[in-house]
Amino acid sequence: MSGAAAVAVAVQLAGGVVLAPLLPGLVQHWKARLQGRRGPTPLQPYRELRRLFGKSAVDVEGTGVVYRYAPAVAAASVAVAVLRFAVAASSWEVANGFALMGASRDLTLAVFVEAALVLALAVAALVAGSTDLVLMIAGTAGSSAWSDPALALGAVAFALVVVAETGRQPVDNPDTHLELTMIHEGPLLEYAGRDLALLQWAAAARHWLILVLAAQVFVPHPTDPWLQLASLPVLLVVLCGALAVTETLIAKMRILLAPRLLGIAALVALLGIVAWLVEAA
Repeated sequence: MSGAAAVAVAVQLAGGVVLAPLLPGLVQHWKARLQGRRGPTPLQPYRELRRLFGKSAVDVEGTGVVYRYAPAVAAASVAVAVLRFAVAASSWEVANGFALMGASRDLTLAVFVEAALVLALAVAALVAGSTDLVLMIAGTAGSSAWSDPALALGAVAFALVVVAETGRQPVDNPDTHLELTMIHEGPLLEYAGRDLALLQWAAAARHWLILVLAAQVFVPHPTDPWLQLASLPVLLVVLCGALAVTETLIAKMRILLAPRLLGIAALVALLGIVAWLVEAA
């Protein structure tokens, strides 16, 4: 690994810990401005985390170790699939109907999200000629890679994955706490204090992971690793602005329609694979 690649990895990992809450804060701030409201500052998630970490946790009567350790497990394993299972399992132990409803919706959508995510990444891997993430970033850099329609189709599919994975409209509404419509917020209903802070940080880290992946693979970026690192903050700010615009212009869809949207994402990614195969033939 080159020096530039090593620095990029370190910055991206550190950013996932320190800067992750800034991304949902930026989205919420700009969405409020687009809607004509003053809204919170981009630093509001940090203030909320500081407030929650200063409070004690709350144990729901009748729960055990699953509920108690789910926030820590989710925060520690934010980069792996066990994150969703940990939070969903805590919802089952609480036995709160609305929490279970949100968890079941989250797990259902996860099936479609992961399928679209894998297919979109497969398009980028085919274009780059490697499944190694570093080589994928290098293979989709510059202008020549974007002359391939397959990568453009993969980018469209991944854009829908970003909306769903970050819990944004039209798939979910992060501003609502209406029990009948919430998805990602449902399993968090019973948590407070430090436990809620860990879960909110984990959600912010998901923003960081998915948006960094989008910026480094599916958005046009320089070929030089140092320029890639320098342009990353700008690309993240642009992507947060795009999410804010999307949430302002598009209303939340019915929950039963969300899998169809993600099915379209998977279909678009499949078309990207077909396009690459046709060109390679």
